[in-house]
Amino acid sequence: MTTAELLGTDPGWIIAVKAVMVFGICVVATLMAVWTERRVLAKMQLRTGPNRVGPAGLLQSLSDGVKLALKEDIIPAAADKVVFIIAPIIATSMCFMAFAVIPMTGVVNLFGHKTALQLTDLPVGVLYILAVTSIGVYGVVLAGWSSGSTYPLLGGLRSSAQVISYEVAMGLSLVAVFIYASSMSTSDIVASQHQHIWNAVVLFPSFVIYVISMVGETNRAPFDLAEAEGELVGGFHTEYSSLKFALFFLAEYVNIIAVSALATTLFLGGYHALPGLGFTEQWLGGWFTLIWFFAKVNLFFFIFMWLRGSLPRLRYDQFMKFGWKVLIPVSLIWILIVASLRVLQQEGAPRSAILAFAAGVVIIVMAISSLAERNKEKVRSADLPLGEAPDFPVPSLPNVQSINVSGGK
Repeated sequence: MTTAELLGTDPGWIIAVKAVMVFGICVVATLMAVWTERRVLAKMQLRTGPNRVGPAGLLQSLSDGVKLALKEDIIPAAADKVVFIIAPIIATSMCFMAFAVIPMTGVVNLFGHKTALQLTDLPVGVLYILAVTSIGVYGVVLAGWSSGSTYPLLGGLRSSAQVISYEVAMGLSLVAVFIYASSMSTSDIVASQHQHIWNAVVLFPSFVIYVISMVGETNRAPFDLAEAEGELVGGFHTEYSSLKFALFFLAEYVNIIAVSALATTLFLGGYHALPGLGFTEQWLGGWFTLIWFFAKVNLFFFIFMWLRGSLPRLRYDQFMKFGWKVLIPVSLIWILIVASLRVLQQEGAPRSAILAFAAGVVIIVMAISSLAERNKEKVRSADLPLGEAPDFPVPSLPNVQSINVSGGK
């Protein structure tokens, strides 16, 4: 029985219970993610993280959420009140909806009924995730526009442009996965990796492009200049306070968990155990697969924290140029390569022909890289020679006294 057939037998109350479980898991995971990030960054920067509220500061995130909810709710006089209130709701709800098609466990027993911790299995499940996360951009745009202020408007435009740009590269990085698995269903992709090998190994360029894109799509460091507090006063949510700001904060971390869960599903075998440890999937009646799933999700979340603690911010034009001029062209070229190899494999081409094609691709890539390096060297050598005065006026350096040639002062 396939996962879609298994989920099709779920009664309505089982679906409601699973929906509540998924929502609760996302909220608790968000609270733990905030605490973990603050503790890990504190260790990286040789300082003390939250350690007062609860044991080891575990209740710090919960207390911060309660504090935000009880703070004064301020709505600017020039704001469009209806859109101002709806924007954070759109941003948050879309992040939660992405978990509807992500398989978190294998077959388990839930109140005497055999099912899986997945709400539904669509034939185009990955496209559904990309669609609902794209709608979350409306929350960013509407929040910036409805505030009635210049700073949020500029921050909303910058953030939405960044999200859309990196979502294009993210979507292209998944095309190779669709070609290799011959399906867009999340459960089918997980099953394909369980039968063969993880896509992170077979489709390593797609994996790298997706990891870079998911960091840019979530506006996280080093791609967070669009929301940097020091430069743009918080970005699109500058005018938000109290519970509405808490919703944006919740949406950011739920979105991080969502893209990490999608990466786990598409590239790291989903809820399945590491190779050689498959016997652990039967522990706890199959519920142990949930632990494997979140162990892989935490791996990606640690990458987010590691990047934030070690890399400086990129300029806005730098990471936009990187998205459009590097990630997207590389994704298109990689899709052509994967499609060609897949056709050769399905047509029964000999292994020697496939290896010759792969070797030819490697040689072409190396030649293009060599030509690019030579072009860079030519550009550097074409710079102004040392000592030649530029065409534009150059101001004098401060605190520089003129020296008399005759030696006088």
